Amino acid sequence: MAGYQLKLKGLVFVFALLISGVSVVKAADVSWAELNDAQRKVLNPLASEWDTLRPWQREKMLDIASDYPKMNAEKQALVKKRLTNWSRMTPYERENARKRHQQFNALSADKKSELRKKWLEYQQLPESERAKLRAESPDTYTDADLN
Repeated sequence: MAGYQLKLKGLVFVFALLISGVSVVKAADVSWAELNDAQRKVLNPLASEWDTLRPWQREKMLDIASDYPKMNAEKQALVKKRLTNWSRMTPYERENARKRHQQFNALSADKKSELRKKWLEYQQLPESERAKLRAESPDTYTDADLN
């Protein structure tokens, strides 16, 4: 009898997973026209390309849109800025940004902190000095956002 109950619980669990998986797929398969007003407002920088995004990309963007109302104004502005910047990138630039992000996440906490400090120092330089550094080392000084 205990074996039967265990199998039944297992089937219920699998069924629940399947149902939740189906809802995730459906959520990620939403066209731009099917988004609600709040989602469209947040994700507007991606409007022209929304229907061409992969399901995992849509899901990530929908997660951002659902978290957006809970963010403070500063965080919301940062999200808008990042979405706008992302929407202006070419596929090649996006792939490079993903790779840099993965490399950054793989670093130790100390190294991340050191890089953030250097980035803040760089941002505080006058634009003329930053332009000079970018011209001298274009691979080193990219328009990253290490927040």
